[in-house]
Amino acid sequence: MKKLFLILFVATGIIMQACEGPEGPPGEPGINIVGEAYEVEVSFNAENNYIEFFDFTEPLVEGDAVLVYMYEASPVDSEAFAWRLLPQTFYFENGILVYNFDYTPVDFSIFLDNSPIDFAQLDSYWTDNLLFRVVVLPADLVSSSARMDFYDYEATMKYLDIEEGDFIRLTR
Repeated sequence: MKKLFLILFVATGIIMQACEGPEGPPGEPGINIVGEAYEVEVSFNAENNYIEFFDFTEPLVEGDAVLVYMYEASPVDSEAFAWRLLPQTFYFENGILVYNFDYTPVDFSIFLDNSPIDFAQLDSYWTDNLLFRVVVLPADLVSSSARMDFYDYEATMKYLDIEEGDFIRLTR
């Protein structure tokens, strides 16, 4: 009986030792982040009806979400800037300016939303060569990130493990 107990004890020790191994990559178990990140430059004008359309390089999966950030450089200090989550609203004496977006599984658009303001009267700062970053939030991550503050651009990029070089530049 002692020999049987000793054999079982040794076998259990060998089995337990075999279960150890290198730890996998950090992150939440069961989450596979495979989102895309795009960068686009847009100039809004009467010719494009103050809207630009772009195609995704791969169609979205049902349940994917899209985040769009607008680069806002300070008109006074070239070192001061912020990435702001759309929709983004600016108030003027003569009306409200809203940058917004829409998407389907195969494309997205960024546009100046309906407003009483005359878009043609806007300074070029508000309409020309504006930079946007579009991030596809994979469906398997949408439900698990309910407490994530996507308004915080830096925290969002860190959470999604997106670096500057990961953005795919799309052109019209």
